[in-house]
Amino acid sequence: MKLFICLFFGMFNLLLCAQTDFDLAENYYDKGEFEKALFIYQKLHKEAPSNSNFAFRIIEVQQELQHFEEADAFINHQLSLRNNPQMLVEMGYNFQLQNKLEQASVYFKKAIAIAKATPAYCYSIALRFEEHSLVDEAIEVYKLAINQTNNTSYEYRLAGLYAQKKDVQNMFLSYLNFTENNPTFLSQVYRLFGDYISENPDAEYNQILRKILLKKLHTSPSIFWSQMLSWLYTQQKDYQKALLQEKSIFRRNPSSLQGVINVGFRAKSDQVYDVTVDAFNFIIQNAQDSKLTIETHRQLIELELIQSSPQDLNQIQSKYNNLFEIYGQSSETLTLQLSYAHFLAFYLHNYPEAISFLKTAINTQLSANELGRIKLKLADVLIIDEQFNKALLYYAQVYTTLRNSPLAQEARFKSAKASYYSGDFEWAESQLKVLKSSTSQLIANDALELKLLITDHKFGDSLQSPLRQYAKADLLNHQNKKIEAIEVLNRLIQDHSTHAIVDQALLFQAKLFEQNNQFSNASENYLKIITDFSSEILIDDALYAMAQLLRIKLSQDEKAMPYYEKIIFNHPDSIHFVDSNKHYRSLRAKYQKQTTIDL
Repeated sequence: MKLFICLFFGMFNLLLCAQTDFDLAENYYDKGEFEKALFIYQKLHKEAPSNSNFAFRIIEVQQELQHFEEADAFINHQLSLRNNPQMLVEMGYNFQLQNKLEQASVYFKKAIAIAKATPAYCYSIALRFEEHSLVDEAIEVYKLAINQTNNTSYEYRLAGLYAQKKDVQNMFLSYLNFTENNPTFLSQVYRLFGDYISENPDAEYNQILRKILLKKLHTSPSIFWSQMLSWLYTQQKDYQKALLQEKSIFRRNPSSLQGVINVGFRAKSDQVYDVTVDAFNFIIQNAQDSKLTIETHRQLIELELIQSSPQDLNQIQSKYNNLFEIYGQSSETLTLQLSYAHFLAFYLHNYPEAISFLKTAINTQLSANELGRIKLKLADVLIIDEQFNKALLYYAQVYTTLRNSPLAQEARFKSAKASYYSGDFEWAESQLKVLKSSTSQLIANDALELKLLITDHKFGDSLQSPLRQYAKADLLNHQNKKIEAIEVLNRLIQDHSTHAIVDQALLFQAKLFEQNNQFSNASENYLKIITDFSSEILIDDALYAMAQLLRIKLSQDEKAMPYYEKIIFNHPDSIHFVDSNKHYRSLRAKYQKQTTIDL
């Protein structure tokens, strides 16, 4: 036993010393002290002649010192000792460094011939080619390996080499071939391809990828190619085509509707509502889970509300009631109940009925979290009914009962906002200070934004009239009374034209104008901020909002470009910088292509 322990520690010390020497040699190498590094590498190689890493390092140092003959002799000696085809690559590269290209080619071909004859050597040979940036030779070896072994894992290395050559078509193809057999890599491929694919379907890389996918789709039964085509169409915002692919995938593999759900929500976020309705109806027709069916019905009703006029509301109420008749009122329909209460309060402005409905729901059998959600919604309704004290009690119950939960933090934020609505700015500010460090980034950001609004604008008027008017407009907007909110903001802007809150009021009012489809008025507000408040903190928000208005709502892409450009060049620290850059590049590519066609 003692002998074993002594041997163990002896071996351990030898390994430790070797590692220490290797680190020292690497340090010398990195600093360009090649003679010192060479001495240590040779010592290490003598102690462990089978360690090829030491051998490769000796060759590299000799080449750095331009001792090509010594490197040649060393490589020949290694080849005489054992059959290591990597050394053939090293010999060829040694000749290439001396500009003896014909001799280099001979050895490269010998290495490739061995790879062809013995596929087990392919990976190690290709790696040596890669090490010396011999990309074409490495590609040839990996292709040999794939053809002879059907091992698609090599496609990943191949894709990286094609990327180095800027051969995007083959890069796409290799990543796709790899991912078809390694589906866990799918999300990474989406990220990688995202650097090449734009919203413009006519862009060069978009067309290359689409042709590859369509060709594969006709020759392979795998649903992977439909998934990738759906992803491409989604990036191009061609949601109708993406949905067709997802429906096809579901019919071939009806295990999940997630792809259809994703396309439906992406279309909704871009206000392509006809595709969203199509997707959600497909889900209702095919869902086996009652919760998913109920949730999709809710989404459809809320989508209808977005596009509704006052005369549609009775019909929408009937749809809610029909669903309750079918599915009842239980924890399974909780989100539907919350949605209905919101509809009663925010669309019908029937606060008593909404409050009564929610109080009835409180008395049903619910979990603590579900009860908290009901109470939170009840407090929200009490806020828009301007019963602030009662609302504060329910918010307090939620954050006391569900302490430290996301729901509790939301309740605390809404409690602070209720104080802000009621004009109790000091109390609201004290609550918001605590919430700035919320574990929920969204709550923390909202809390910071509201705190800054109060802190920056509570002075300048002893009665705090401008801030009170702004809070009143905010409450009216929360009550879904946008026209009244616009009127209050009008009075604020006119009566307090020199107050620091004016640019904030103009931006808020512009957003309300947009929601009311008053695009000309919105544009005037944005331009006023851009012109009169160019040195203020909201300038990048106004520039981005103006660009988005022109591009999306008014379809005036060329007019939008200068506003994106101003953010890119004048406001690189803006939160809108990344999106502005993306939209600007897409528009520029679109108009450059059009100019080329015109010429």
